Amino acid sequence: MSRLLSYLDKFPKAKILVVGDLMVDYYMWGNVSRISPEAPVPVVEVTDESIRPGGAANVFNNIVALEGQADLCGVIGADESGRWLQQEVKRCGANIEGLVSEDHRPTIQKTRIVAHSQQVVRYDREKRHPISSSTQHKIFEFILNKIEGNHGCDCLVLSDYAKGVITQELTKDLLSLAKKNGVPTIVDPKVNHMDYYREVTVVTPNHLEASQASGVDIINEQSLLEAGHRLLRRLNCESVLITRGEKGMSLFEKNGEVTHIPTMAKAVFDVTGAGDTVVGTLALGLAAGATLTEAATLANYAAGVVVGIVGTATVSRQMLKEAIRA
Repeated sequence: MSRLLSYLDKFPKAKILVVGDLMVDYYMWGNVSRISPEAPVPVVEVTDESIRPGGAANVFNNIVALEGQADLCGVIGADESGRWLQQEVKRCGANIEGLVSEDHRPTIQKTRIVAHSQQVVRYDREKRHPISSSTQHKIFEFILNKIEGNHGCDCLVLSDYAKGVITQELTKDLLSLAKKNGVPTIVDPKVNHMDYYREVTVVTPNHLEASQASGVDIINEQSLLEAGHRLLRRLNCESVLITRGEKGMSLFEKNGEVTHIPTMAKAVFDVTGAGDTVVGTLALGLAAGATLTEAATLANYAAGVVVGIVGTATVSRQMLKEAIRA
């Protein structure tokens, strides 16, 4: 435990670069007391509204909440949500040059209506076609400057929601750049892009994604082991961390080691954004010098805290310390 806590003290010096699909999560909170006379749907009386960074921006937000240093890179629109996201990144003390605006592409916004702590409906505003070659060039130049410039980078995170930013060409260039400079890479994947992530440090599929990507129906420990090893072989990566909800996580390493980490969640109210928390904490752990197993354990503690909070949420360094000590 003391060893895990010692890594948290190194978080403020860690420099993480997050690249991926940027989103804004908009929440409408309320109560339901009747069914609409117009259709068999609940009528939500809105009592409050909130807005939070989502997608790759939530990974960035989690790192900042844990007091790490982070830069964010992705695509926004020339709209109110994009301007809000720029202000949030500025407020965190980070550079907004990595937030590239692309014509005719809105900032992705997910709107959730929540009543009595349960999501009633979600509606999305987005365009998912691949970003232009010009935008890819701008993103690569920003990252090149961060990794090879004076700023430096301890870990590169690719947060892939299959919304157009993580293209095969850009991923190949970024992973090559990271490898050349000895920067570990973590990928929060999408199944249809799985072959993009060859030779990364860690890929973090959830239970369903691991099952789909490996072609193995994960129903017991034997099938879980088969899925994990298949993914390792397919990607030739250093490790695969399968997040398994209430069953915790399973870490598969290239050297053959398999570590099952039980969940630390006291209660589960909302899993929204939990994967972002895992990836952000994992990156900070590796940047602080933790082993893969130790970094995964830190991420598991952080996820255990965040799923107990309704809505897209983050964990502070103090909250994480208290969870580890509990």
